[in-house]
Amino acid sequence: MRPLIAVPARFSASASALRYAAEVGARALIEAVWRAGGEPVSLHPHAPGGRADPGEVAERMARFDGLLLPGGGDVAPHRYGAADRHEDVYDVDDEQDGFDLALARYALTAGLPVLAVCRGMQVVNVALGGTLHQDMGGPGLEHRHVVHPVALRPGSLLERVTGVPKLDASCYHHQRVDRLGEGLTATAHAADGTVEGAEGTALPGWFAAVQWHPEDTAARDPAQQALFDGLVRAAGG
Repeated sequence: MRPLIAVPARFSASASALRYAAEVGARALIEAVWRAGGEPVSLHPHAPGGRADPGEVAERMARFDGLLLPGGGDVAPHRYGAADRHEDVYDVDDEQDGFDLALARYALTAGLPVLAVCRGMQVVNVALGGTLHQDMGGPGLEHRHVVHPVALRPGSLLERVTGVPKLDASCYHHQRVDRLGEGLTATAHAADGTVEGAEGTALPGWFAAVQWHPEDTAARDPAQQALFDGLVRAAGG
């Protein structure tokens, strides 16, 4: 039996061949989970008024073996205590935020294996009380549509899982971690100091977070695919 990996869907205004707004998941991400031996399952984000019921989230997640928190739009700044909102913050969805944050809090507390990607890493950081830089400074400073080297901390989970000390990361983000959330430690960095990976120092389960998009190159890069392999292996118990 393939371990069941929950993947919260992302809201989309439209999708090819559908007549209405859609709930979607990046195909490359889903295929990376499948290659790893997992069964990716899309979850409907349900958080009326931006608040998900913790009991309902726990009940829905009881059947799953692992959680993949994917990329997506920006987390609303008020979620991490920011009084103002930068003009470049985009695609904020209150229901999506509420659901993702509730998923992260449940999974991390329950010890469910978690892989967090891009927005997913930011969600986990906020869920654990951390903050974000709302914008990295515009063209030339942000990491949109770029591939750059990322150094992994020796002995870290990220280095052990990928088997390499450094890798080329496909990035698409204009935000980054500011203050790390409780229980997190930075274990990967870009040359400009951006935190590109984080792990849990006192979390009960397998957890890895990366700011880049490993699914972009996982089909041809074993080090990137290894992140999904690690999640599914941990979920298989």
